[in-house]
Amino acid sequence: MKLLNNKVAIVTGASRGIGEAIALKFAEEGANVAFTYVSSDEKAKALEARLIEKGVKAKAYKSNAGIFEDCEALVNDVVKEFGTVDICVNNAGISKDNLLLRMSQEQWDEVMDVNLKSVFNMTKLVMRPMMKAKSGSIINMSSIIGMKGNAGQSSYAASKAGIIGFSKSIAQEIGSRNIRVNAVAPGFVETDMTHYLKDGEGAKVYLDKIPLGKFGSPEDIANVCLFLASDLSAYVTGQVLSVCGGLNT
Repeated sequence: MKLLNNKVAIVTGASRGIGEAIALKFAEEGANVAFTYVSSDEKAKALEARLIEKGVKAKAYKSNAGIFEDCEALVNDVVKEFGTVDICVNNAGISKDNLLLRMSQEQWDEVMDVNLKSVFNMTKLVMRPMMKAKSGSIINMSSIIGMKGNAGQSSYAASKAGIIGFSKSIAQEIGSRNIRVNAVAPGFVETDMTHYLKDGEGAKVYLDKIPLGKFGSPEDIANVCLFLASDLSAYVTGQVLSVCGGLNT
């Protein structure tokens, strides 16, 4: 029996990296998947095809999770096309790293909109169909940087720390409706966004700090999201699962 058989999942920012791995993992476990992207139509169509090949329903949406109206149109269409929303993974995120002295207001605001406001937008909108169904799992992508901080990443750290506080609060608001809200905090994961992990001496500096002695993979994060999306975690809510190879100990 597949863990997510016939469930309907939305995954934001899924055309590559961690989001793509989550969408594929969910489809392998029987979920019908709606996912969003903002840039490459080609990559989105390719992922849509790969998901459908796994025998599930899938649809790509060009939608900016940081814009409420985009999210509203997305959720309305998913409910119309798929019938409901059982799982929502708020994965869309960017970083605009800079020292605070050099950071512009625009850089700060963009990170907050894409990383944090997107979580407000999507959570607010998927709550209604989940409350109607009296069940649901919302998974918000934080980061170990949101727990530890990092010089040059104040905006990213603030947005990811905000996701943790938000997740814990909403878990308390809607737990009585059998809707669970949890956060995942990846450590150093090899994706397009973290090319610096492979380059030169810098990579060794990061690696030396990780007790397990290796960087994470997108699938490592997807496996934890699968746990949180499925009934295996039926009694888990308001938690932060740090997937970091022991870095946050």
